[in-house]
Amino acid sequence: MIISVASGKGGTGKTTIAVNLALSIDNVQFLDCDVEEPNAHIFLKPKITKKDKAYILVPKIDKSQCVYCGKCAKVCVYNAIAVLPGQDEKKGSTLIFAHLCHGCGACSALCPEKAIKEVNREIGVVESGNCNEIEFVHGKLNIGEAMSPPLIRQVKAHINFKKTVIIDAPPGTSCPVVTSVKGSDFCLLVTEPTPFGLNDLILAVEVLRKLKILFGVVINRSDLGNNKTEEYCSRENIPVLLKIPFKKEIAMAYSKGEPMVNVFPEYKKDFQELFNAIKNGKIN
Repeated sequence: MIISVASGKGGTGKTTIAVNLALSIDNVQFLDCDVEEPNAHIFLKPKITKKDKAYILVPKIDKSQCVYCGKCAKVCVYNAIAVLPGQDEKKGSTLIFAHLCHGCGACSALCPEKAIKEVNREIGVVESGNCNEIEFVHGKLNIGEAMSPPLIRQVKAHINFKKTVIIDAPPGTSCPVVTSVKGSDFCLLVTEPTPFGLNDLILAVEVLRKLKILFGVVINRSDLGNNKTEEYCSRENIPVLLKIPFKKEIAMAYSKGEPMVNVFPEYKKDFQELFNAIKNGKIN
């Protein structure tokens, strides 16, 4: 079973829920797909045993064969190629903007002169290891990279279908989140009872409904803010699967990189019941 943990905005406690859920159940693989700022390792403290560089294929122009027809630029929907035709008996020029390239391969496949080949460009690293019985994988995107989905897909290529997979997704509702949660059996949306939290929860709900992924809500710091989030969930028939109250002690443990269930073992039962509700389909 694949359970992704997402949120419409940052700072709601998404990683807290993902980590503590993973620590509360057996036979787990944890994937941190928040590759722009992974932080689950701070709490799980895995022993990294393998590091693999991550690449994306980008075009390279063979100037001896290119006739500057511009077909590669026309087929590139991401504007990663610009062709300047020759004039006044001067040769033209083909410019590649590698950071815009999505590695789709259309340009090389459709070049009539076969003047384009694809070469590897390093975008980050995928690290894997273990935290006791938990199998751990995360990605680290190189600083300055514009796109994280290619690296997220390479992290997800390590999914072990023999285990319960917990995916810590990036915050927001854009392409990195869609790439992370796609293929999940269930998604936990972590929110907080504030106007900002509710606004971004609504956006996240729309994304998951478009993707046709089953989901439920976890309300963190549930005794702060207002009750409008619960009212929204009730109107939309969205199950609220867990509510975690605000506690200074939980925040202090978080600041030290200590998981909640290690400091407050009584919460482990709540996360186990959350998992059983998802596993058994009892989410209404």
